[in-house]
Amino acid sequence: MTASTRDTVYQGRVTLVQPETGFRAGFDSLALAAALPALEKGEALELGCGSGGALLPAAFRLPGVRFTGVEQDSGAAARAREGAAQNAFAERIVIETAEASGWTAAHENRFDLVFANPPYFEPGKISAPGEGKAGAYIESLPLEGWVKAMLFAAKPRAPVILIHRAAELARLLAQLDRQAGEITVLPMASKADEPARRVLVRARKGLKRGPLTLLAPLVTHEPDGSARTPLAQAIVEGLGIDW
Repeated sequence: MTASTRDTVYQGRVTLVQPETGFRAGFDSLALAAALPALEKGEALELGCGSGGALLPAAFRLPGVRFTGVEQDSGAAARAREGAAQNAFAERIVIETAEASGWTAAHENRFDLVFANPPYFEPGKISAPGEGKAGAYIESLPLEGWVKAMLFAAKPRAPVILIHRAAELARLLAQLDRQAGEITVLPMASKADEPARRVLVRARKGLKRGPLTLLAPLVTHEPDGSARTPLAQAIVEGLGIDW
C-alpha cells in the first residue's frame, strides 16, 4: 500500500486517511455526504467508498445510523477502516473489500439509504489517470450496473443518492426511471453563468414513475472565483443540503 496522509475536513472534526498520491477526497465527496437525508437511525450503504471521503463525513453527520462501505481496492478499504477507527466510528461502520455488484447480490432490500460517487469515465474516454487514480476515475462496472446494484440493496421506498458528471445525466435517468420514482436532480456549477459540471441525483426505490424535479443549480463559487458561496462553505463546514 502506498504512503498515506492524515487530513481533516469539517474544520478538523473528521479525519481522513488518504493516499499520498492518487485519488483524494474533494468537494464532490463532501457534497455527497451533505446531500444525504437526516436519518436518525437505520442502515446506510456506500458503494465504492474509497478511503472514506464521503462515508466518514456522512457518519459524522448522521450519528444514529450504521454504515457499510463497499470498496474493491484493498488499500483504499484499509484506509477507510483506519479512518473509521481514528474518528471513533468503528462500532457503527463496516468496510467490506468487494466488488459492488457482486456484494449487493446477497443484500437485497436491506438498506434504508444507499449512496455512491461512481467513477466518472468509461474506459477509453480519457487519457490514463495519474498513479493510483484509475479505480476512482475509470468505470470497472458500467454506470448502469452501479445504479442497479444500489437499487437492489435499497429497501422499498428508500432513497438512493449519487453524484456524477452532468454529461452522464441521461444515462443515470434512463436507469432510475425504470425502478424508482420521486427523482430529483440538483445541478452543481462552479459559477452562476457557467454550465453545471456535476449533478446530485436522488430517487426512491420502487415508487411509481412521476414527474422529475429539476432544481436550480447549486453554485459553489462567487462570480470572480475568489471565494466559495455561503452554501458551498456550509457544505465544507459539515451542514446538509436542503433539497
